[in-house]
Amino acid sequence: MGVVAALGFEVQARCRVTGARAGLLHTPHGTVETPVFMPVGTQGTVKGLTQDHLAQELDARIILGNTYHLYLRPGAETVRKLGGLHGFMNWDRAILTDSGGFQAFSLSTLVKFSDDGVLFRSHLNGDAHKFTPESTVDTQRALGSDIMMVLDECLAYPASHEASRAAMERTVKWAKRSFRHWEGYREGETQALFPIVQGGMFGDLRRSCAEQLCELNAEGYAIGGLSVGEPRGLSMEMTEATAPWLPADKPRYVMGVGAPEELPEYVARGIDMMDCVMPSRNARNGCLFTSQGKVIIKHARYKEDGSALDEACGCSTCRKYTKAYLRHLFLAGEISYSTLATIHNLRRYLDIMRQIRQAILLGAFPEFLRSVQTQAVPAG
Repeated sequence: MGVVAALGFEVQARCRVTGARAGLLHTPHGTVETPVFMPVGTQGTVKGLTQDHLAQELDARIILGNTYHLYLRPGAETVRKLGGLHGFMNWDRAILTDSGGFQAFSLSTLVKFSDDGVLFRSHLNGDAHKFTPESTVDTQRALGSDIMMVLDECLAYPASHEASRAAMERTVKWAKRSFRHWEGYREGETQALFPIVQGGMFGDLRRSCAEQLCELNAEGYAIGGLSVGEPRGLSMEMTEATAPWLPADKPRYVMGVGAPEELPEYVARGIDMMDCVMPSRNARNGCLFTSQGKVIIKHARYKEDGSALDEACGCSTCRKYTKAYLRHLFLAGEISYSTLATIHNLRRYLDIMRQIRQAILLGAFPEFLRSVQTQAVPAG
């Protein structure tokens, strides 16, 4: 169509055994090394952290924002007037926004899907709203994210083959509508739009959806509808059933995953991008991820523990504070606990991704994967 790509993606190395890739994702707000984990900044902030924490302490190159929440508050037009999401939150690195469809489905007090779009009531005040494939593109254009997501229909687990097929077919129709609408603005724009593969927990539907979405010649592709209550093994199986049908020269993004030990498993299945609220949410709730396994910081064993949370971690929390102090802050309900804990958990996730990337570049990813799979994860 003669459109200049808003994103560039290059694969630097591939694992011959697993298909894992190390690459570079070039965005208007900087280059992102892949595979990458994206911290979730739902409402224009990663809870507990400032943008300085994200950029200087953690060196996060890309974060995720949520269209549903920003649409409701403060409103996409307000964000647009204040410089888009980058200007509004003072973040000069890359941003991906999801379409908000999953939140409309999961948070709304009343939601109704039709071929036209999604009717829902705000979880804030009960006001009625409607998302359509076209309106979610317009909202994300106003937010100014580097990567936008199409509106899709995501079903909770379990769902029948029939229901999953209907949702998949609607998702494909919505993706085509989104791209037709986007074509009217795409020339000269710096944003990219990713479609989302749906199909429930059925490999044949996943393949069909992927094949149809590839006709859109998008700049990247997402796999959605996982982490909706299904067993972890099934999430991996659906990823494995989908990724081979997506273009090898485009970034692949699995939405809403996963636990630390799962990150290399998704990469082994050809995934380049991931996000999840787990590191920040678990941090606030007292669950900390370390190189030795989970630490439940409220446990009495840490009351007088003067050691670092993780001796192998270089984050400021581990360099400066003890388990005993973190436990005290958590039990006292101090706000600073959330900041210190979130810094550590996100550092742990980002460090894992850097280790994965280095292993792929060095041709040692199979050994890295085996070491993760065989490592015991003691409870804390």
